[in-house]
Amino acid sequence: MVMVLAAACVPASAGWFSKGQPVPDWAVQAAKTPTPTPAVVKDAAAVVLYDENVETIDANGRATERHREVRRILKPQGRHSSCDVSYDVDNKVNYFRAWTITADEKNTFEAQPTDFIEEGDTDVPIMLSTRKTRYARPPAIDVGATLVCESEELMAPYDQETIWLVQRNVPVVFQALEVDLSAGHSHSEAWHRFDPVKPAEIAPNHWRWELKDVPALNLRDVPSSPEWFALAGRMSVQWGDAAIAEKDQEWRALGEWVTKLEQDRPTPSPEITAKVNELIAGAPDFYTKLSRITEDIQKNIRYFIVSRGIGGLQANHASDIYRNRYGDCKDKATLVISMLHVAGIRAFYVPVDHRRGVVDPEDPSLLGDHMITAIEIPADVQDARLQAVVKGKDGKRYLIFDPTDERTPVGNLPSNEQGGYGLLAAGGSSQVMALPVLAPAANGTEQKGQFTLAADGTLAGTVDTSHVGPKGSDMRYMLKYTDEKERREYLEKKIARDLPGVSLTSFEFVQTPALDKPLEFHFKLTASQYAHTAGPLLLVRPRVVGSYAMPFDDKPRQVPIDLDATGRWKDSFDIALPDGYVVDETPDPVDVDVDFASYHSSITAKGNTLHYERVYEVKQVEVPADKAAAFRKLQSAILMDEKGTAVLKRAAN
Repeated sequence: MVMVLAAACVPASAGWFSKGQPVPDWAVQAAKTPTPTPAVVKDAAAVVLYDENVETIDANGRATERHREVRRILKPQGRHSSCDVSYDVDNKVNYFRAWTITADEKNTFEAQPTDFIEEGDTDVPIMLSTRKTRYARPPAIDVGATLVCESEELMAPYDQETIWLVQRNVPVVFQALEVDLSAGHSHSEAWHRFDPVKPAEIAPNHWRWELKDVPALNLRDVPSSPEWFALAGRMSVQWGDAAIAEKDQEWRALGEWVTKLEQDRPTPSPEITAKVNELIAGAPDFYTKLSRITEDIQKNIRYFIVSRGIGGLQANHASDIYRNRYGDCKDKATLVISMLHVAGIRAFYVPVDHRRGVVDPEDPSLLGDHMITAIEIPADVQDARLQAVVKGKDGKRYLIFDPTDERTPVGNLPSNEQGGYGLLAAGGSSQVMALPVLAPAANGTEQKGQFTLAADGTLAGTVDTSHVGPKGSDMRYMLKYTDEKERREYLEKKIARDLPGVSLTSFEFVQTPALDKPLEFHFKLTASQYAHTAGPLLLVRPRVVGSYAMPFDDKPRQVPIDLDATGRWKDSFDIALPDGYVVDETPDPVDVDVDFASYHSSITAKGNTLHYERVYEVKQVEVPADKAAAFRKLQSAILMDEKGTAVLKRAAN
């Protein structure tokens, strides 16, 4: 079961398990399920034979969740299987047990205290987190063995949604979800990338969904695929205030809950007010006010997480964030909202997920792992620097901004968030909204190279690059977290993909303090044996550095194609030929235009110079599966162009 919001339980205790418990009858019966045919399990390391979750909701809307699972190990890789339960300070684990049934079904083993381990929350830069996960791994987990898991938790009182992940990375033979509601409660359900299944009412207000033979979602050999969790089938069930049949109203109820949760957090302190007035003094326009405030937060408020129970959802007070100079994503969003309020600018919380496609407008839910902001743009403000703009249902314009990203300027937006969805938490005006996809000009790189080719094939020269948008942000992050030695190693390794044996003679980064200005990178290189001899001829690749080709194959495509980011990349390279050589033959120009991207290149010779130029422009972040043929056409053209070779011959005397 995937839990919405923050997973929660109480600290570990010996009372979680009882020694001498036999394998329960439900597990014994489930373990008799035959292993599906090889065509069904394919190369899966395990198969789930039985999975059942039961949510029992009391009169106050608080849930008790029971989880049962039976999993058979099919391959050696499946030996790492375990049972687990995540917990925090706001709920209680009633019991947690695990068993193994050996492959010959003659022996069973119950997990003992030494078979349980506990881990803290270390996925992101966390200063303090009360969330932990406890794992149980009983003995004799081997190929053919069956693992049995059972747990029961009293969930946190604010958890009034459950998310049923119906698709896994292994096949599932049988699974069920029950929601047993007390009198007076209702529920709503929504499905993501899975055909809806109607529940059976097995008792008054007690609902049960059952599924059989759900195939695994395996993206291991699928190139350029979207995020796994964005594609996996799931269902969310609401039983609190958001249990409303109409989706827009359900989203609004979720937004109202977030608004109420955070309502007093952005209240500005006298220190915040004074700082904002100092920052915006003399600011000539709306954008200048925005950039001064947001850059101050990006540069001076460190990203750290302190999470305790509902504190994993509720931000700290703006005054504490400003005084301590650190906070997580919702804290940084809170400080942005607070400081902009002092400047007379309205801003709102926007819960999102850092993985594009996870938040689904057809599946109202608080599922997500990140918080950003929506800044209301006054009707009279028209500024081309405000690029990440969306329009709400009421006609108002909002600038989407992620204050956690320390290197992406206000007005732009990290590539992974473009094309997704977020929840505008604005009280009664709350709504789900599509996050913008920026124009190609908002992101990309321009490279200019001047090279000299020697008769022995050695290439030497300089490259000047300019990076804007998220690509510039990536470079700024690299600079922040590396020293000179690490940068050289990183750059030489990256350039060596195009130029084996390359040596960087020198390199320099030019980084302006303003985040909305390009970042420049200048370097000099030498590469021996760049050109190759073929009898009296010399073969040289005009495309010296940089590759835009993405992985692709000829298999039938079932899932969308993730292009990562929109952008515009331009290369212009001049190669001075060795004395006594002229260009005999050049590859043909390439011109490919599809609705989601374009690629144009040309190679010309003038005097003793070989000139290569290309422009690659990506207009969408995701391409439907039915356009796979156009994607292959584009990538094939890019790959052939990048491998293209010009032929040089000795000039006639």
